[in-house]
Amino acid sequence: MEIFTKLAKKFSKIPNVKDWGEIQSVFQRAASAKPKYWLLPVRACESVGGDEERALPAVLATACGHVGIILVDDMLDADPRGVHVKAGEAGTANMASALQAAAGVAISESDMPSSLKLRAMKAVNAMFLATSLGQYWDVNTVIEDEETYWKIARAKSSPFFSTAFEIGALAGGASLEVAAQIKELGVIYGEMIQIHDDLDDTLAVPAKPDWNVGRASLPILFAQVVEHPSRSRFGELRPYVCEQASALEEAQQILIECGAVSYCIHQLLERYDQARKITSALPLEKRDVMDAVFEDVTQPVFRLLEEAGATP
Repeated sequence: MEIFTKLAKKFSKIPNVKDWGEIQSVFQRAASAKPKYWLLPVRACESVGGDEERALPAVLATACGHVGIILVDDMLDADPRGVHVKAGEAGTANMASALQAAAGVAISESDMPSSLKLRAMKAVNAMFLATSLGQYWDVNTVIEDEETYWKIARAKSSPFFSTAFEIGALAGGASLEVAAQIKELGVIYGEMIQIHDDLDDTLAVPAKPDWNVGRASLPILFAQVVEHPSRSRFGELRPYVCEQASALEEAQQILIECGAVSYCIHQLLERYDQARKITSALPLEKRDVMDAVFEDVTQPVFRLLEEAGATP
């Protein structure tokens, strides 16, 4: 049975969830998209000598966490594609809370040794608390500098990824020390994904919520605060990019010309090098599995650099 089908089946059997058709449908729709982030615990588990079957409880916990976080994010962003549009904000908030609890159940009912299970449950609980704070900061903070940007990003995004790495390693039988080091890899991976997504979202057509005044992705922040010839013009364009295609096109061109895109690529590759150094020092059974996780994020960048005749 394919892993995403297994996950949907396991989720539907969790106490109370089995009597809740709506939340099963939400999870099933998410699983049908086969999110690659759900598989991060599998890769961490494999890297320390485990396999997919051993990783399943960690994968289910990660999947529950991912869906719950997205439900809340979509409400905070007023995303017209979110579940809350049809289910209502009250019902969606209720499902998000249930998904957090289900993540804990997935770990508590696993066959992990008691000491590793306890560490995994602590990690999952800490992840939800940190992410909630990050989401709160995100909607209540005007980001005006890079320090504030990273403070929010590290609270909102990194905990999910670092926990997925850590509980996957624990499921594979890694020692607490090795699992903690793999967690640090997850922190770096989360920052890389944040940068990658910021680039994708700011260069997407039509404009995405990152362009809304009061929000600031890394490329937009760079264009706003770094001195360059088109800085004032960028500020003039920003309020209109969500409504005028020509304004979006011009603003995106400024992102390229002012160095914002190049800066983000540089930040991404710096973290890739950092991850490689950590991975090379870890006692992994399958180092290539972990290397491939990070290469998956950077390969599009490497292709762009190759086409441009540059080297990373």
